[in-house]
Amino acid sequence: MLEAWFFIAAALLVISGGSKLIDPAPTRGALAAADLPSGAWTAPLLGVVEIAAGVSGTVLGGWASVAVGLVYLGFTGFVAVALIRRLPVQSCGCFGRPDTPPTWGHMAFNVVSATVAGAVAAAGLVPIDVLAGQPLAAVPYLSFVALGVWVVYLLLAELPTIRGRIT
Repeated sequence: MLEAWFFIAAALLVISGGSKLIDPAPTRGALAAADLPSGAWTAPLLGVVEIAAGVSGTVLGGWASVAVGLVYLGFTGFVAVALIRRLPVQSCGCFGRPDTPPTWGHMAFNVVSATVAGAVAAAGLVPIDVLAGQPLAAVPYLSFVALGVWVVYLLLAELPTIRGRIT
């Protein structure tokens, strides 16, 4: 169970990091709104860190998983500040979209993901090792992980937009 959530969280880091490399503007805007460093290289550097954490945590596991937890703790801190201070942030920058505001759902996902990453590290698990014991070359398992990534993306990126249109 831990490995499945970890796979989803790590995959989202890789996707989020890639979006910061492709279009750093939403992240730069969010950082600037929070009075954090938002220079030209800040968002792309964050993207590289996210990708490195997601990949190394999955492949190396154990204490490399701590990097995933630390990134999610950083996200938790940013989202908490944005929500508590009611910052005028139209996007948290997590998916490179201009209309993905930070929400309490982001906060909950970040806290749970940081906790899972800590548990994976403490248990000395190597998430990628779980694939070796899966039937059918792990295709069903990875399909469910991909579905989990998609569902979390919908909950974090699309639901706030839809709710904004309804209210």
